[in-house]
Amino acid sequence: MDYLGIPTILSIEEGEVVSSRLKMYLVESKGGAIACMLLALFFLGTWPAILTLLERRGRLPQHTYLDYTITNLLAAVIIAFTFGEIGNGTIEKPNFLNQLSQDNWPSVMFAMAGGIVLSLGNLATQYAWAFVGLSVTEVITSSITVVIGTTLNYFLDDKINKAEILFPGVGCFLIAVCFGSAVHSSNAADNKKKLTTFSDDTKDGEIKCIDISVGLFFDRTNDAHASETYAKKDLENGSASNEKAKFGTAHFLIELENKRAIKVFGKGTLIGLSITFFAGFCFSLFSPAFNLATNDQWNTLKNGVPHLSVYTAFFYFSVSCFVLAIILNITFLYKPVLNLPKSSIKAYLSDWEGRWWALLAGLLCGFGNGLQFMGGQAAGYAAADAVQALPLVSTFWGVLLFGEYRRSSRKTYVLLIGMLSMFIVAVGVLMASSGHRK
Repeated sequence: MDYLGIPTILSIEEGEVVSSRLKMYLVESKGGAIACMLLALFFLGTWPAILTLLERRGRLPQHTYLDYTITNLLAAVIIAFTFGEIGNGTIEKPNFLNQLSQDNWPSVMFAMAGGIVLSLGNLATQYAWAFVGLSVTEVITSSITVVIGTTLNYFLDDKINKAEILFPGVGCFLIAVCFGSAVHSSNAADNKKKLTTFSDDTKDGEIKCIDISVGLFFDRTNDAHASETYAKKDLENGSASNEKAKFGTAHFLIELENKRAIKVFGKGTLIGLSITFFAGFCFSLFSPAFNLATNDQWNTLKNGVPHLSVYTAFFYFSVSCFVLAIILNITFLYKPVLNLPKSSIKAYLSDWEGRWWALLAGLLCGFGNGLQFMGGQAAGYAAADAVQALPLVSTFWGVLLFGEYRRSSRKTYVLLIGMLSMFIVAVGVLMASSGHRK
């Protein structure tokens, strides 16, 4: 239909005729929301694997996170100036640029609070991956996020999700966590056995002692030449004997610990688990905070002030995430934690080894979070928490890239299959609980 010579596309939604030309672009269908969640699931499960890869190759986490946080903000800016500016805004749903000058600071503060806790959570997991491992860290943090965050979002969303489906999905996550803990325990026992056998078979003077802590391993040698030889071994390019260290072998585990940036030798189990649980608690709060920012369930906005669009809220969310990450990581350059070496702004700027991978990780995380929020605004943020099944993707990359669970026992493999199967069920159930926001 043409109106004054201008083509206008009409769509019928709940009995009302709506001009799509006058509407800002929003994901409104259940199918579109699920598509956003699935794409977000892949992105959010992939970027941790990239940062883990860089740490295992010896790049300082402070350098990596500074690169990551730049493109993470860039993704939010791209989303705001594309999806947030498509179509003509209305009084009820203004475009991104129009909302920047409105009196919506209560909602802005909720969005920025969400960005702060997400930044803290992401920063903490970067260290937790070294202590606890990629797969188990993601399982624990995701489970905490689902149990706390999904429950909060269910009530904030005025129970638009089907409780009889949603909460059994939460239960599936808890079962998967039990499987995940058992996988970690079984795999640690497998690795301990490998290293014990390796130590017994090693000649005097090569490796004097192998210490085992939280499933991670570090070699101590009194022979300076042997120590230098192990330090020069490259995980990807092979060992000192010109033979590539095979995934899952004792040689592989020892080379990995010597190569990686974050050393865990001598640090107790409690440190790694404390960092992991802290990250999970932070992750459980960012989605409910974003929910409050876009829907104003607590009526903090003045009468007549429109709610923040998902794109505007995500912009403020990412800005606070960026600012905190920059402050903390520049501080960690000069005052590093966990016995990492000191660095500087100059050293960071000149460190191009792996920089493009870190920048890619930031884009994947940024677009992943944006897609999660776009789907959550349409189908309910509780259902959008289905992306917390991201350990499915992270475990895939862990096995493919890092050799996790290679040459493990049959018991470990059975538990691993059980964990992944339960995550598949959990993500399906949470997506099936999707409602429709009125």
